[in-house]
Amino acid sequence: MQLRDHLEHELGEGVVELAPVGGGDVAASYRAVLGSGRVVFAKTHPDAPTGFFTTEARGLAWLREAGAVPVPEVLSVSDAPSCLVLAWIEPGRPGRDTEASFGRALAALHAVGAPCFGREDRRTTGSRGLPNEPAETWAEAYARNRLLPLARLAHDGRALSRRAVDALEDVAARLDELGGPPEPPARLHGDLWAGNRLVGAGGVSWLIDPAAHGGHREFDLAMMRLFGGFGEDCFAAYQEVAPLAPGWEERVPLHQLAPLAVHAIKFGGGYGPATERALASLR
Repeated sequence: MQLRDHLEHELGEGVVELAPVGGGDVAASYRAVLGSGRVVFAKTHPDAPTGFFTTEARGLAWLREAGAVPVPEVLSVSDAPSCLVLAWIEPGRPGRDTEASFGRALAALHAVGAPCFGREDRRTTGSRGLPNEPAETWAEAYARNRLLPLARLAHDGRALSRRAVDALEDVAARLDELGGPPEPPARLHGDLWAGNRLVGAGGVSWLIDPAAHGGHREFDLAMMRLFGGFGEDCFAAYQEVAPLAPGWEERVPLHQLAPLAVHAIKFGGGYGPATERALASLR
């Protein structure tokens, strides 16, 4: 079924305009104007893994139900054909309070919490199908769901040196020592780089494209620092509302290990050396 036909069938009205929009490294995205004048966002995937968009839709709904950070409403989702339709967020401009407001809202989202580390539904994350098995502790979840699977993928794909793979496995075995004071599972976006935060009308921040799971709140914050795009007012406001445990600065590379290794596996380039530098800081 063509995308236009699928949208008309799912949404119950005609599509008068369908235009591609940028963003994403796999999915194709579109802005669709309906006969009523309503505008929606739709994306498709040419060869989606099983459950690709239904997992994303569940993650969006889970973040949205927290009522802390605006999240687009899911209007339709299908894995056959592979398509996700969301309410359209009209792009806006950041205001003077945009960063601080987002920092406070993110703290509120994390504080809502999660029933476990990982996901109760065990749905995997991303194009590499990383597991999200439920766990009682952060150390167990981060080792079993991220570091050890990534070490295997990096070894099999020769994305990291044997020494770096061994170091990843060593860090996975020392997480109780490295991770700081225990915390309950936070409700995480899970892939919070700047491209997954949209600034809409009035400078309001919206979350999209989650890899949602229960995890350590420092993980989202470390991801935000990895590629930039978030102002210092954001981090200061978060710290004011929900102070991080002492030593959080030294733990930033620990939480950046997973996204760095993912990028080394997917894209190569300088991500391998960056992963090794993060590992070296944890010795």
